Amino acid sequence: MAYSPRSVAVETALSAGRLLRERLGQVQEIRFKGTVNLVTEVDMESERLIVGRIQAAFPEHSILSEESGASSTEQDARYLWVVDPLDGTTNYAHGYPLFAVSIAFIVDGTPVLGVVYQPVLDELFLAERGAGAYLNGRRIQVSDQETMIMALLATGFPYDLERRKRALAHFGRFTTLTRAIRRDGSAALDLCYVAAGRFDGFWEPELAPWDTAAGALIVREAGGLVTDYAGRPLTLDSTSCVASNGRLHQQILDVLNAD
Repeated sequence: MAYSPRSVAVETALSAGRLLRERLGQVQEIRFKGTVNLVTEVDMESERLIVGRIQAAFPEHSILSEESGASSTEQDARYLWVVDPLDGTTNYAHGYPLFAVSIAFIVDGTPVLGVVYQPVLDELFLAERGAGAYLNGRRIQVSDQETMIMALLATGFPYDLERRKRALAHFGRFTTLTRAIRRDGSAALDLCYVAAGRFDGFWEPELAPWDTAAGALIVREAGGLVTDYAGRPLTLDSTSCVASNGRLHQQILDVLNAD
């Protein structure tokens, strides 16, 4: 049987999302990857499901996943899947129903497919390179907001407690320049919400490729802009992320680089 990356990504995200939804509120094991950075047994179950499905369909492809790192071949392989089996683990561990499955497919270093699934709201965000971005089959686009004081932005904070101080300084600046700020604990969803026009922009200082690979493509295909804090195009090696409707992008960068 021939498989397409799109069908595998969508069906796998939906299956992993069902697992997460069914297990919500039933976490039994929590381990720590840092002082406050958690991983649960459900993260691992979701990852096994996703990696197993991808390997069964495309055994020659490489997979980069949050909990197990790279598998199959090296990260710079021609065909690479970038997976976050549970984005928003802290939310999930507390029974807070804001989390997602994120799956991206990258060919020769270029993201060509992004899928993010929020199982509680049953929202599937999907983008293919050059084909637009969609939410449950309906095309989405970024907002047209041009004025910072009218904007709703989102952010996240580093896990390292010392490095949160600078992030809090940025947060303080934005609170006086915007309508409001949200901190929801899932970068993948924050990016999708920028793509859907729910947020006008998003910034976060310390992210990994599995946090951003799918969501960044969805933002771009919805007409938005995604860079690092220096304004450079986002890559798998980027650690900071700024996403916006494009109109507010430079204003956001100016605030972040005003030190």
